[in-house]
Amino acid sequence: MAPKSRKKKAHARTLTCYCEGSCPNNVINGTCETRPGGFCFSAVEEVYDEITGTYEEERTYGCMPPEENGGFLMCKVASVPHLHGKNIDCCNNVDMCNSNLYPAFTPKLTTPAPELPVSSQSVHYLAMIASMIICVSVFIVIVVVVCLTYRRREKLRKQPRLISSMCNSQLSPLSQMVEQSSGSGSGLPLLVQRTIAKQIQMVRLVGKGRYGEVWLAKWRDEKVAVKTFFTTEEASWFRETEIYQTVLMRHENILGFIAADIKGNGSWTQMLLITDYHENGSLHDYLSTSVINPQKLQLLAYSLAAGLAHLHDEIFGTPGKPAIAHRDIKSKNILVKRNGQCAIADFGLAVKYISELDEIHIAQNTRVGTRRYMAPEVLSETLNPQQFEEFKRADMYSVGLVLWEMARRCYTSKPGSKATTCEDYALPYHDVVPSDPTFDDMHAVVCVKGIRPPIPSRWQEDDVLATVAKIMQECWHQNPTVRLTALRVKKTLGRLEPEYMDCPMKIV
Repeated sequence: MAPKSRKKKAHARTLTCYCEGSCPNNVINGTCETRPGGFCFSAVEEVYDEITGTYEEERTYGCMPPEENGGFLMCKVASVPHLHGKNIDCCNNVDMCNSNLYPAFTPKLTTPAPELPVSSQSVHYLAMIASMIICVSVFIVIVVVVCLTYRRREKLRKQPRLISSMCNSQLSPLSQMVEQSSGSGSGLPLLVQRTIAKQIQMVRLVGKGRYGEVWLAKWRDEKVAVKTFFTTEEASWFRETEIYQTVLMRHENILGFIAADIKGNGSWTQMLLITDYHENGSLHDYLSTSVINPQKLQLLAYSLAAGLAHLHDEIFGTPGKPAIAHRDIKSKNILVKRNGQCAIADFGLAVKYISELDEIHIAQNTRVGTRRYMAPEVLSETLNPQQFEEFKRADMYSVGLVLWEMARRCYTSKPGSKATTCEDYALPYHDVVPSDPTFDDMHAVVCVKGIRPPIPSRWQEDDVLATVAKIMQECWHQNPTVRLTALRVKKTLGRLEPEYMDCPMKIV
């Protein structure tokens, strides 16, 4: 019995059927497609016409679900002799097979339906009964809603608060403190931040860069990351602290800020920035040691776009949030969270735009962005610093390069084999510039020669990879006005089969 069922299932295929009166999206006539194992049907039914006062036949054509959903049973039961006024024929041999089916019509009645006399008194009585039923139903619904709301509030009051993210998880004590204390969304009070900074216990060094060092530390047995700045990077510390404490800055795809403080004893000064700790490290480190499947690529790319869209968007209101451009987007400034999402970090070069005053606040910082990720207009020095939109477009160019880094590490199956393949991790333009390129090196490659990272042909074999490849090419376009916005990238990726992802997407 088992081999027979397996053979039947192996031959199950989708059918294209003629449809009329039962078409998807209420199309007048056309075609529809069954699920594997489904049927095409042609049905006739007796319908009473109120205008003519007679029963007339009405024919419909369409698609029937597979056997396991009752499709085949419906085809058989509806055609038994004792059922008058309705008949149905099904087929599954070829596409459009139902267009030639014409099931026999057996009338159920030969006389019009009798009209029952209705007195005005009975109409009033029925109206009164209906009104009473409606009033009682509305009252019951209101009582149920009030009871459920009260129970929900009591439950939330007694249980720990949950963060509203794409994958909800219970907050740690420190995260609860941040969430509950930052009613305006601007972080903890300064006194609380200084208290936390004094109680930090450094554990080990996890990274070092041109700005300073990153340490794994503990606060009351809870892991946190501590970024210590060199004394020459004081401007970066001030700017990053200012950006993190911007009202409504907190977002699940932006690195969670906890506290900032300056320590010193007269002979030395230490500037600290305390944030959430993510054990996977930066996206650069993660991709260097790991390969990802298309679903993980989609989640990484989507969460990166979501974080940048929140950063770029201005929120109007009281309080409101200014629009912010990052100006140093690269894989080393993006962290990978445990749930597979990205968190954007390092805001030492960020620029704010306050539309009410039409002011652009550019940091007084000697640092410039990373040359490898600089947009053509930055390299050619044609970017207009008085136009905030140009900073956002430069960010999107860098996003295109980061997406390219992600896509190289996304594996796909080799044609005709169970083996998979992907490219080695590499930085953008690794094959045309030195490991530490100069400004002139990048200008010659990006602006003069117009070179962009290569797109392997295998990327077109997968829907997610093909979409990401198209997005990155639009992001790194030579003309800044043609580039996609972060919100458009987020929406495009969010519509790509979100039901297959580990964490559901919220498309806004």
